[in-house]
Amino acid sequence: MALQMFDKERTLQMRQKLIGQSCRLFFSHEPLKIVKARGQYLYDENGTQYLDCISNVQHVGHCHPSITKAATAQMELLNANSRFLHDNIVQYAERLANTLPQKLCVFYFVNSGSEANDLALRLARQYTQNKDVVVLNHAYHGHLTSLIDISPYKFWKLEGQKEWVHVAPLPDTYRGLYREGHPNPGQAYADTVKNLIDEVQNRGRKISCFFVESLPSVGGHIILPPGYFPKVAEYIRAAGGVFVADEIQTGFGRVGSHFWAFQLQGEDFCPDIVTMGKPMGNGHPLACVVTTKEIAGTFTANGVEYFNTFGGNPVSCAIGLAVLDVIEKEDLRANAVRVGSQLKKLLKQLQAKHTIIGDVRGVGLFLGFELVKDRVALTPATEEAGLLVQRLKERHICLSTDGPWANVIKFKPPMCFSMEDAERSCTTVQLHNCLLITHLIF
Repeated sequence: MALQMFDKERTLQMRQKLIGQSCRLFFSHEPLKIVKARGQYLYDENGTQYLDCISNVQHVGHCHPSITKAATAQMELLNANSRFLHDNIVQYAERLANTLPQKLCVFYFVNSGSEANDLALRLARQYTQNKDVVVLNHAYHGHLTSLIDISPYKFWKLEGQKEWVHVAPLPDTYRGLYREGHPNPGQAYADTVKNLIDEVQNRGRKISCFFVESLPSVGGHIILPPGYFPKVAEYIRAAGGVFVADEIQTGFGRVGSHFWAFQLQGEDFCPDIVTMGKPMGNGHPLACVVTTKEIAGTFTANGVEYFNTFGGNPVSCAIGLAVLDVIEKEDLRANAVRVGSQLKKLLKQLQAKHTIIGDVRGVGLFLGFELVKDRVALTPATEEAGLLVQRLKERHICLSTDGPWANVIKFKPPMCFSMEDAERSCTTVQLHNCLLITHLIF
């Protein structure tokens, strides 16, 4: 039986009645009802097309035929508990291993990024036998209780900082402690972590891990300074901890030049644990933790079985394999380099014309531009950013804000985003920046 289609107003009324109000919609004052999607385009109930600049989960494009074909074929054949022996999970793990440093070779499949990060925390604590965690300010690692505890983005608004959580400065070279003119911001920011470690140890506490997004997303689409990760890893390991790289937002070639964003910190740099999620299933719930044999060995040796009923099931792994195939066959990493570079260039040109654009930053198709009221004090232009997003939506372009002050307009589109899409986005931003300035003056 076909599902009943309600008019938009009834759908909204039912959602308000039946769905928790903390589950917020995009464009909450006038939400979109999306009924169809393909590639980088969304369609509402009236058939109006919207350019999707924010759905990084639909990594290779909405409703990609190769992904839906792989999912349907496997679903018609078998979708069983992952504790049965099956080829898909081992083939998928092998394919992922080929994209990673050699020492990262033991995989645990789960269903969401939050689940992956929670397991990574368990692995780190089991291996080190320590509890404390070092994180970056404004970080977000997931919605489970264990992850709210290590996410300043959330815990500052809730119960506050736990005694075993230690917050290091965000290495933001635009508005942080050490900025673009600093001779070695990577070392300077790494030293803030070293100082924090010393303080923790002087209080008799022991560190299990440094838990970090390879490129901080919620923190404002921050591009970390060169050399930061290797030095932090050196300090953390010397203190008895391990380095956990959260690739849930940035993995699978989004940065273009590399398959994983942590690789931007140098070809020789290797975390001890990596988590991945969002894009790996192209919208299907699929996530993973990968680590070393040594860390996995201590987790096994604790004598407590780990199993995940749905993690790594045949359908999920068939979809994951299909996503990898599409990334390769359609050369989406090269597209991220090509289109991302053009988009960044166009945004830089807008920055030269409009002083409200304080900074343009990013790599590949992980980009953002920060709005400020003035370029000296860097006062966040939060209201203006929200207004710009609303006006772009009225022109059928979906963008959203990020950052501690919600003043960073972010681009994390499907990887099939085209040159034409980049031109269209920036032309519309240009138009509405002019209108925005007029609004502010008058």
